[in-house]
Amino acid sequence: MRRLLVILLVLGGIAIAAALLIPMLLTPENWRGEIERRASEQLGREVSIGGDIGLSILPAIQISAGDVSIGNADGFGEEAFAELSELRLGLALWPLFSNRVEVSEFVLVDPVIRLRQNARGNNWTFASVEAPAPPPSDNNGGFRQPGALPIDGTFSNIRIENGAVSFSDGTETWEVSQLNISLQATDLDRDARLNGSFVLRGETISLNAGLGGLRPFMEGRQTPLTLEVRSAPLTMSFDGNALESGTFDLAGDASVEADIPGLARLAGEPLPPGSALRSAAASGRFTSIPGEMRFESARLRLDEVTATGGLTVRTGGERPFLTGQLVIPRLDLNPYMPEEEAGTAPSGGQSEWSTEEIDLAALRLVDADLRLSAGRLIFGDVEVTEADVRAQLTNGRLVADLSRFTLYGGSGSGQLVVNARGATPSYTLNARLQGLQTQPFLSAAADFSALRGLGNFTIDLTSSGASTAAIMRSLSGNGNLRLADGAIEGFNLARILRGVQTAITTRQLPQGFGPEEETDFSELGGSFTIRNGVLSNSDLSMLSPLLRVTGAGEFNLVEQSVDYRISPRAVASLAGQGGTPELNGIAVPVRIRGTFGNPSFSIDFEAVARELATGQARGLLDRLLPGQRQGESEEEQEQSQPTPADLLRGLLDRQRRSGNDGND
Repeated sequence: MRRLLVILLVLGGIAIAAALLIPMLLTPENWRGEIERRASEQLGREVSIGGDIGLSILPAIQISAGDVSIGNADGFGEEAFAELSELRLGLALWPLFSNRVEVSEFVLVDPVIRLRQNARGNNWTFASVEAPAPPPSDNNGGFRQPGALPIDGTFSNIRIENGAVSFSDGTETWEVSQLNISLQATDLDRDARLNGSFVLRGETISLNAGLGGLRPFMEGRQTPLTLEVRSAPLTMSFDGNALESGTFDLAGDASVEADIPGLARLAGEPLPPGSALRSAAASGRFTSIPGEMRFESARLRLDEVTATGGLTVRTGGERPFLTGQLVIPRLDLNPYMPEEEAGTAPSGGQSEWSTEEIDLAALRLVDADLRLSAGRLIFGDVEVTEADVRAQLTNGRLVADLSRFTLYGGSGSGQLVVNARGATPSYTLNARLQGLQTQPFLSAAADFSALRGLGNFTIDLTSSGASTAAIMRSLSGNGNLRLADGAIEGFNLARILRGVQTAITTRQLPQGFGPEEETDFSELGGSFTIRNGVLSNSDLSMLSPLLRVTGAGEFNLVEQSVDYRISPRAVASLAGQGGTPELNGIAVPVRIRGTFGNPSFSIDFEAVARELATGQARGLLDRLLPGQRQGESEEEQEQSQPTPADLLRGLLDRQRRSGNDGND
């Protein structure tokens, strides 16, 4: 027994002596070159240690190295890929003999990592060390698989202190500084916590994450996961699970709130001055699998616009593909529309079309197939209700089908196509409107309130251009309108006709023009064509109990001017309303010219005089030669014109009969 005790004491003394002498004999400085050589071989990059190297074994293994650098890949310059001022590693010694790793400390102090990318590739992909190929697995090549973490142990103090990471690809550059991260995992099968913060473009961002065990996560089992990101411009949270899979699949409740201007600055893409975008928020059930992300039972908000529904993003194609269905109670587009440029037409008080280029780059970022239902849609002063829209976006071409909508007492459908694939965008608009209350609609859409009635409209338009002005210059198409039981405000055609005889003498506009005047009609209709921004109409027809009105002319939408001629004709006697019987059937051409904001009116007095003379002559002829015209058709009567001799003979006969009557 005594001999055994002596043997144990001798062995213990040898072990203690070895623990004390080995670090003294194996001075790290003696192994510096070998350490650098082995590390360089493993990484395929030059590794150098310029500072002190420390090593101790008892009571625990402690390793330290200072001024460590890892060289850059070929073609990425002389600057080191990574540098750090100090590396410290602490391991419990005795647990290693039972295949248990207890890390008491692993610290990187002042690490600097420079990520670069160019036409050759990137500098963060290291040459792989030759190793036998792993056996095939059913986890689709994911990093999570059974046996991925075959050790047992604890990780108590894993830290990065004052780190920095930069990225540059020649066009985009960003840098993270003041990076501080701490990881605690006292049991590989239980909760692990990660906390940290960093600074990006002047904003401090904090990060907190919890994982229900490193081992179940690495082995592909379902693992609880929480994540929270906080900063001034962005707050995000996730509470759910890393799903059972070989990849990083997630499912859980997620929320995000963003200050959009601040987030844009953080992303390096500040918003242009005057942008109306302010804030956004979203919450719902979030699922992420390779190539697809889903946001279901979602509640979304953009400034004052709210929506509910679901969205799916697929990332396997050339561009992300967005699908979904949203219900929007109220969508006001006005805050997001560009402001009108000040015009140079003071006489009419109207603005010129904007020459500012319309930015359609967003149409080329994603593809989409979305269905939207808007309770109220506000565009300018126009308000649409109960609108159902399907928006399909493919490689910069947007097709928006409005299957139904209601506005101002009527209903409609239509399609808008915006094609931004080429250098010059093109546009197509088709719309059908039925039962529309014309006055409130035109007042809201075009600030024109002089026409009222219940109307049906059809329009088919095409155009192209990068600005509103260019779009108006190339606008072409056709359409028609039909109105019933309405009025045109600004003039009273019946009153104008009653005063036209006096106006011929005075050469002054007759009474009947003014904001309080109006002309009633039972029907009004016509068709139009548009070519290069000029709307032409040649078949305007208006019917009322007293009048028949025709019209023709042009509306120059580019110059915002009008040159139009209407011809009212009395079809019933105006004598009881202050007129004379001679006006029946007489056309009084009224010409409207000027700008949309300041039109002027004039009467073609010569045409009226000719009409009156012709009408009086026909009336005189009817009285002089009554028997000859009773049997004629209307066409024959219109074609038969009295000669001067007939008029003179009839006039003399009339005067002779008058004289004889006086002598009786």
